[in-house]
Amino acid sequence: MFRTTLKWLAPLGLALFILGCAPQQHVVSIQGQTMGTTYHITWVQPTKPVERLTLQAAVDTRLEQVNDSMSTWRKDALISQFNRHNFDTPMRIDDDFVRVLEEAIRLAHLTDGALDVTVGPLVNLWGFGPDGRVTSAPSSLEIAEAKARVGVEHLQLNGEFLSKDRADLYLDLSSIAKGYGVDVVAEVLEQRGIHNYLVEVGGELRLSGHKPDQKPWRIAIEQPDEDGREVFKVIEPGELAVATSGDYRNFFEENGRRFSHLIDPRSGEPVNTRLASATVLAPSCMTADGLATAFIVMGTEQALALAEQESLPAMFIEKSPEGYKVHYSSAFLPYLGETNP
Repeated sequence: MFRTTLKWLAPLGLALFILGCAPQQHVVSIQGQTMGTTYHITWVQPTKPVERLTLQAAVDTRLEQVNDSMSTWRKDALISQFNRHNFDTPMRIDDDFVRVLEEAIRLAHLTDGALDVTVGPLVNLWGFGPDGRVTSAPSSLEIAEAKARVGVEHLQLNGEFLSKDRADLYLDLSSIAKGYGVDVVAEVLEQRGIHNYLVEVGGELRLSGHKPDQKPWRIAIEQPDEDGREVFKVIEPGELAVATSGDYRNFFEENGRRFSHLIDPRSGEPVNTRLASATVLAPSCMTADGLATAFIVMGTEQALALAEQESLPAMFIEKSPEGYKVHYSSAFLPYLGETNP
């Protein structure tokens, strides 16, 4: 599912801030492109320094493996092969695919279907998928027909073999795979002895350790506006990943009504809540990524209730006539920075 994430306050800007606090040779940054977006990585050099170009080559190779597994934009990717696959026989998938799909199925059950990686037919129907934009909302009959093709219950994962009970099932892991991309980059860094770092892919983040001055990494969350990049809150995530999802940048309008790109798999229609953005912290960016999307679909009340029930650190920014109203789960409060705008 195509989705827009709220991005942290300029990865390169943060890197320059770090350089101002310590000798330049202690901090290294690289950037590149992946998954239709960009990545930025900043790390503090370990005792045995890691050469930046060598590390970037390793990162690019690993991200290409993830794309070859789960990019629906690549016709020869495993996921594209599965979407074309005859449903009568199981298909073997790789370890990356298995890890992401297992978590996607777990989150689908946890969120009562608010996150569903088979929602592709509905996303395409509303004009937010590879089929391109639409100029008018689909009919109730078209929505019902697309909904019949949606549901993780149509998937069966047995070890490394994946099957489906509908030939027309369309699997799209983009609501969770970008977070997984952050996780695999973090694994590359850890394997090379780098333990103080910040990884960002398309606005999704994972942090570890601290800056050279021994202070924690601090992340700025954007105000959920269509224009500009004004800081709303500053947080200190510690050793956790951060993902933020919102519905304010990708939409179309018809007869005065705005239709969000985030589709509720349960209703078959774009989300229609006051919740403008949801930020989630989790040990895995894959998990944070999926939950942030699900929380927008669920709306503030249901999402906050689930966050409290599962002790999930989450922040919700709601639209109101008076401006923005923020809600925190109890588990989120320890991560607020000392100063906030």
